[in-house]
Amino acid sequence: MRRTLDAGKAVGRVLLAGLLLVAAVGAIPASEWPSWRGPAHDGVSGETGLVSSWSEDGNRLIWKADFVGRSTPVVVDGRTCVIGRTGEGITRQEIVACYDAGNGKQLWEDRFNVYHTTVPFNRVGWASLEADPETGNVYAHGVAGQLIGYAPDGRILWSHFLTEEYGRYSGYGGRTQTPLVVGDQLIISFVSSGWGDQVPLRHRYFSFDKRTGDLLWVSTPGGRPADFNTQSVPVVATIEGRRVIVTGNADGRVYALDAFTGEKIWGFALSRRGLNSTVLVHGNRVYAAHSEENIDDAGMGRVVCIDATGRGDVTKTHEVWRATEMSVGFASPAYKDGRLYVVDNSANLHCLDAATGRTLWTHSLGTVGKGSPVVADGKLYVTEVNGRFHILKPGPDGAEELDQESLEVPGGRYAEIYGSPAIAYGRVYFTSEAGLYCLGNSGASFKVTRDVPEPGRSGNDEIAAVKVVPADVIVRAGESVDFRVRALGTGGGEVKAGKVSWSLDGLKGRVGEGGRFTADGNTPFQLGGVVMRAGDLSAKARVRVIAPLPWFEDFESFEDGATPVTWIGAQGKFVVQTVEGNKVLQKAPRERGLNRSALYMGSPELGNYTIEADVMGTQKGRRVPDIGLIAAGYIMDLQGAHQRIQVRSWSSVLRMAQEAPFSWEPGTWYRMKFQVDVDADRARVRGKVWPRDRPEPDAWNISVEDGVPVTAGSPGLVAYTPVDIYYDNIQVAVNP
Repeated sequence: MRRTLDAGKAVGRVLLAGLLLVAAVGAIPASEWPSWRGPAHDGVSGETGLVSSWSEDGNRLIWKADFVGRSTPVVVDGRTCVIGRTGEGITRQEIVACYDAGNGKQLWEDRFNVYHTTVPFNRVGWASLEADPETGNVYAHGVAGQLIGYAPDGRILWSHFLTEEYGRYSGYGGRTQTPLVVGDQLIISFVSSGWGDQVPLRHRYFSFDKRTGDLLWVSTPGGRPADFNTQSVPVVATIEGRRVIVTGNADGRVYALDAFTGEKIWGFALSRRGLNSTVLVHGNRVYAAHSEENIDDAGMGRVVCIDATGRGDVTKTHEVWRATEMSVGFASPAYKDGRLYVVDNSANLHCLDAATGRTLWTHSLGTVGKGSPVVADGKLYVTEVNGRFHILKPGPDGAEELDQESLEVPGGRYAEIYGSPAIAYGRVYFTSEAGLYCLGNSGASFKVTRDVPEPGRSGNDEIAAVKVVPADVIVRAGESVDFRVRALGTGGGEVKAGKVSWSLDGLKGRVGEGGRFTADGNTPFQLGGVVMRAGDLSAKARVRVIAPLPWFEDFESFEDGATPVTWIGAQGKFVVQTVEGNKVLQKAPRERGLNRSALYMGSPELGNYTIEADVMGTQKGRRVPDIGLIAAGYIMDLQGAHQRIQVRSWSSVLRMAQEAPFSWEPGTWYRMKFQVDVDADRARVRGKVWPRDRPEPDAWNISVEDGVPVTAGSPGLVAYTPVDIYYDNIQVAVNP
């Protein structure tokens, strides 16, 4: 965002707005559990009368639902909501479901396909849900990048496919970030490589309007990621009167961002690898942990306490204490009464003095520690991956084991537990491979108490910062999109922007006084911005313009080394080169990183189309490539090592995958054609390949019907390139 107002004064005004908004909202009571670490993001609940023991045979087990999950439930508005996995074979999907928190009756569920990812089935449902106490809405971030906002009754309010829209990176590890509601925003983070100034691979923070799904802002506080799959979740806090987001990043640092604009306030170097553990903020202190190589020595792992006041400078921090060689890589700390509770990777529960970092005692929970501890009713509720659920009573010198239950799945194997307990309405909720559990005292009355914050202030105060919303859009040539101004005032909350002016930056088209932009119908592919000015403040929305189908690209208008600018995931990987006098698109082996990658040409809502391309692979020794096309969420691969054609929709589990033999020669051009037709309940997926210098055959090489269809998705290319491959004459057209 560009502005002429002094940066320090502007940030200070917005931060003051945060303080006043907090005062208006007030402290959130502890009777519900809207976020995975509780209402205050510290793993603490004020609920009392909670169970000290229970058993699978029904003792203090109020209800159990048949659900497979690996994350923490959210409990709000009398509902317990979870995300997990479901199905077998072709029906394997990710699922979001909500249950009556009192009796366990399922209220609704939504199942959706997983695609464009190598995350395996047993890691689906990694990120916890986020609930909004104000609206009762629930938000999900799927392992493949679906970001979905649900109304309380399960209706989908809005959705984004972050992979195709913003270049979200998805690796096989499965670590997925949990969303966070802050006022009118839903904030999510992930490693991405998008377009324009967001091409460099970075761990970014995206703020969406929680009601509409419009993108509000994007923040890129750090450098190149040390890890591409991390799961540290942002938390919102008030530090010295400033409303901030504090978060661990994939570059190994902890950052504080302005909660309303995303502007970076400070950074703290912690690890040489990405951070997975979520930080905890108490007062002006930030507690952070990791289990990788330390930033300043050769040791592994550390818990630190950071003074976030900066000793008068909001852009700086300093370390108060450190607990060395403590590998707390995944679990988030919990804070209560001056004590910090952390679980290390070996499932040891450590109690630290929060003021000094001194270890007061350690208690063994089992073997593998991933779940974060929860403090409530004078007890600690802690899970262990190998199916153990612990209830402990902490004391000055140790913890008394009040109860330990070991959960199993059919066949006698332990039921994995990765998530943490959620506390609400006098009950304890948690998920595992064995089900969703509700624990409570059966004789106690059940009463739903809503924790609904009051709305923040608004008015006609002086503007401190402005944004154009939506902040990033894709629009077809000749079509229009409406932009609006989001102005933040010195008094807190959104205010009226007053008189504004609109202009274009690098775009062909027109923009009206009301902020409606119409893309030029004769310029099919372009990038640029829509700029708004209000007094001495200005802001810009990023705009990507694409043509309506059909598309055809032979690359003859490109310079060598260039890439189509509107494609996501192409820059630096797929480049135009001159080969035998013709311009073609080349993907070469990478000096660093993976040789397998994908690009996306359009928007996620496209469907019922055919993509075609001329393709050629090379060979070096035994190394041969895979060359593929993407259509509406499905992949067609010409696989060199196997000498076959493969069609699939979820690479790691080969969902609905089928193969057909096809012998092809390096150095020979072939034509690939891939068509997807979707009706109400199935998709017909067909592909064919033939030598380019011959007529197209009538028969398809491969034809598959998918009874659990992916309904739409961007056209694209996918490739595995230990050697050079080439594409030419790419065509995308609506099916006849």
